[in-house]
Amino acid sequence: MIGSIENNLPHQVVIVGGGFGGLYTAKSLAKANVNVTLIDKRNFHLFQPLLYQVATGTLSPADISSPLRAVLSKSKNTKVILGEVRDIDPQAQKAIVGDQAIPYDTLIIATGVKHSYFGKDQWEEFAPGLKTVEDAIEMRRQIFMAFEAAEKETDIEKRRAWLTFVIVGGGPTGVELAGALADLAYETLKQDFRNIDTSETKILLLEGMDRILPPYAPELSQAAEASLRQFGVVVQTKTLVTNIENDIVTVKQEDEVKEIASKTILWAAGVKASPIGKVLAERTGVECDRVGRVIVEPDLSIKGYPNIFVIGDLANFSHQNGKPLPGVAPVAKQEGEYVAALIKQRLHNKTLPQFSYIDRGSLAMIGHNSAVVDLGFIKLTGFLAWLFWLLIHIYFLIEFDNKLIVMLQWAWNYITRKRGARLITGQELLPTD
Repeated sequence: MIGSIENNLPHQVVIVGGGFGGLYTAKSLAKANVNVTLIDKRNFHLFQPLLYQVATGTLSPADISSPLRAVLSKSKNTKVILGEVRDIDPQAQKAIVGDQAIPYDTLIIATGVKHSYFGKDQWEEFAPGLKTVEDAIEMRRQIFMAFEAAEKETDIEKRRAWLTFVIVGGGPTGVELAGALADLAYETLKQDFRNIDTSETKILLLEGMDRILPPYAPELSQAAEASLRQFGVVVQTKTLVTNIENDIVTVKQEDEVKEIASKTILWAAGVKASPIGKVLAERTGVECDRVGRVIVEPDLSIKGYPNIFVIGDLANFSHQNGKPLPGVAPVAKQEGEYVAALIKQRLHNKTLPQFSYIDRGSLAMIGHNSAVVDLGFIKLTGFLAWLFWLLIHIYFLIEFDNKLIVMLQWAWNYITRKRGARLITGQELLPTD
């Protein structure tokens, strides 16, 4: 019987992944009569929605990261293991971490997704994505190094290429990145260089659909595009990237093919599942969708294995309106809390109705004093939306010190328009032609 306590041993819950889904599951089980083991290859929880601010020098990585052991230190029934689950044995009910097999009664997979290049993985070398701290630091290095290289460049065409930034993907990440880059180039850096005028920077946002922010209401997409254009971003919709090579982005706009010379190409389009999704499919026969997300049952378990759950971005939950739930923090948080509640009910031979996501709205930052917010019953743009965006993101940060530091940093940046985290780090410190 799933969830029963046998031989007076507490129920063993193994959670793979310390993102929003995994962490909120563990926190919700803190007082339950279970033993929880949280496994992650990183020792910290990362607040991914603010990674773009690390990439553009507004925040430092530590501002949006929380050590998992510190977050869960008061959960006496929980232990954290630093490691990567590469295999599972559903028959023996064990998760494999290196040469260690960790037994479970309930297994929860919450390892998320990474960026996808739609089969063109060679593009990753030229166009970094934004899913990890390392991604953000590398993106930051490339952005600020571009201005440094332009400052030294005497050839006009090469200088123009250094000052041209191409962002591929007009979803929330691409839109927020474009707005932050515009603020950086046209405000923060405008007095910092002597040989270049940073107002000559060209920021292009490319989107394959007919509008940016496709999941949002059309009027919010239009408002976001208008704001970006006002900030100086060139928005090109119905634009498909067909090749990235040798600092050239080849795009197709209807029947016309164009080439864009750019030294800095940033990727914000498409996702693919983490490798454990494929492992799960091989070991259990569960079905995955075209990007590798695991098709889950109405209670977030997988078919044939009621004690294995998949939550967060890795899960394809299509039982509510026929479409997969979006890969956003509120979905993962609610799924984690639901699975924790279901486990506690099963301990008493009870169950819960199927999972139902409560959509409290969508929001995206556009730039200084500008955002779009869709709360369902009301849609906001401009300053009020921007303020709401700030409050929500502060609320979702995990630890109090992160909330305080980020608030102070945002307040200072708002007053001065200066960004204090403009560090160029990494092995390749000097720009190359």
